Amino acid sequence: MKVATWNVNSIRTRLDIVVNWLRENPVDVLGLQETKVIDELFPRSPFEEAGYHVYVSGQKSYNGVALITRSPLSDVSTGFTPILGADRVGEFDEQKRLITGVLDNIRIITVYVPNGGDFESDKYFYKLDWLSLLQDYLDILLKRHPQGLCISGDFNIVPEDRDVHFEVSPNSQKTGITPKEREALQRILKLGLADAFRKFNQEEGQYTWWDYRQNSFKRQRGWRIDHHYLSAPLGDRASSCIIDIAPRHLTKPSDHTPVIVEF
Repeated sequence: MKVATWNVNSIRTRLDIVVNWLRENPVDVLGLQETKVIDELFPRSPFEEAGYHVYVSGQKSYNGVALITRSPLSDVSTGFTPILGADRVGEFDEQKRLITGVLDNIRIITVYVPNGGDFESDKYFYKLDWLSLLQDYLDILLKRHPQGLCISGDFNIVPEDRDVHFEVSPNSQKTGITPKEREALQRILKLGLADAFRKFNQEEGQYTWWDYRQNSFKRQRGWRIDHHYLSAPLGDRASSCIIDIAPRHLTKPSDHTPVIVEF
């Protein structure tokens, strides 16, 4: 099975790029983030005409996630509430950031983790609270699916110093790299998840996002913030995980590029 993750930064703006990429790279699952469209206006037809099934959770102008799959999913749900309950989740599911389903007994999850805004802003603490919910959510789902869970998406966190183009201060106050964010991610991984990309590639300079400003892509000034995390048995089965930078070279691309894992 091939699973791709891609923050498309508006599916309607990037529709032709995504559909053409999927035609050339017929993955089994494509998880999208930042679709930025309500469910009723999601452009389903081009995907369905290509033989794919479409599952969406979106909102106007911001956030939004989707799963595009060659075979139908079962047990599809969105947000934290179906697993954690409304009392625990509160208002966090108002932002559409998580969708999941089961394919061939594998629990597939795609997430768009909050950006976090400025260090120690309200958005920063919202991000940390969201990650705490994600930890509780995954703790339950890993127990239900110990043999097969893949969570993919834009995590808006650089796991290690080698995953960003500049030297990182130990006490960095740059959102996406701060110790509290990294610690929150590590607590999630300690539940029994591993970084699929680092199973196959230990090199520096491997990025998935480049700012549109300052000619960042051509200058290779990027961050690796889009990830596939696999439960241990699925990680053992994984045969490859690559970053496809080709779409980032196109006219009016997303600032992110796809990452594909095969297991």
